[in-house]
Formats: sequence, C-alpha cells, structure tokens
Amino acid sequence: MEPVEINLGVYYLRALRADDRVDDRRAVLEGFADPDTRQWVPGYRIDTLSDAGAYIVRRAREWIRDERCSWAVADPFTGELLGEVGLKDLDLTAGTAEAACWTHPAGRGRGAASRALAAALRFGFGALGLERVLYKHFESNKASARVAEKCGFAPTGVIEQALLGDGTEEGLVVRAATSA
Repeated sequence: MEPVEINLGVYYLRALRADDRVDDRRAVLEGFADPDTRQWVPGYRIDTLSDAGAYIVRRAREWIRDERCSWAVADPFTGELLGEVGLKDLDLTAGTAEAACWTHPAGRGRGAASRALAAALRFGFGALGLERVLYKHFESNKASARVAEKCGFAPTGVIEQALLGDGTEEGLVVRAATSA
C-alpha cells in the first residue's frame, strides 16, 4: 500500500523522507545515537547518514510490501522529526500487528509518542481492519509503559528475556489492544 498521511493538528504523521524538500536522515541519526534509544531499541545500529538513508528506504519498502506502516512524527509547522510510530509485522489476513515507536530526544515529554501511536491504532483498526495489536517493552522502560497505557494496551504477561542495548537481559512486557 502507499503511505498514508495523518494530520493530528499538533503533530503531523507522514512517511520518513530523504529528498530535496525534507531530509530526515540527520534526525534519524541523532535519534539512534541517543543513549536512551540505543538502550530501549537495541536492534538498530544507525551510525552514519548512509545508514539513516538505508533505514528510510527500508521503511518505504515495508509500506509497499504491506509489512509495516511507519510514520514520521513531525512538527506540523517546521517539519522537524520528533520520532517514529508504526504497525509492524502486519498480517492483514489474520488482522494482527505489533506497535512500534521511538522518540527523538527533542520530541520527548510532549505526548508525541502516545498521540501518534493512538492515531496509528485508529488507522490500523479502522482502515486496515486489524483486530489485535501487540505492544512489547522492556520491564524497566517506564516511558514506554506509559505510552502503552495511554493508548489502551492491556498487559498480557512477560515473555522471554531480551537483550537491552547495554547487553544485559530483561523481560519483555507484552500488552494487547483489540478493535472491540
């Protein structure tokens, strides 16, 4: 599917971009260089503008392949990238996905993640016909737990241990939201 834009007034959700009008590469690089992002989102290493460009290209490809809907959370006036939200591991036949989000240091503490993720969920349940969306976060990630709670995700349990960015292990809390 083609990327969908969502205007929330206070935030604008759009595709990540690296073109002659909007270039999110530097903000993506800054976001993933941040120690908190590295700790809580350990699966990504973005160390150069080229890595950030490849990340943006991958997100565009995932939209087209119906694998993931991913939005840049942007300031509606400046276009500044404040983070990213998405629905990954899309299974449109089964009606399931997993929520994902990260916030640029400049976007933290402003409600960007919870407002943007709530909009992504409305899109997923309404436009895509999803029935269940999971949200996973490390047990000690209180900010992520607050985002999940604000978006209506109910805890379902703790699954296997996973590696944090510092190499230590911690349990992942699983939460679920349903269309009902």
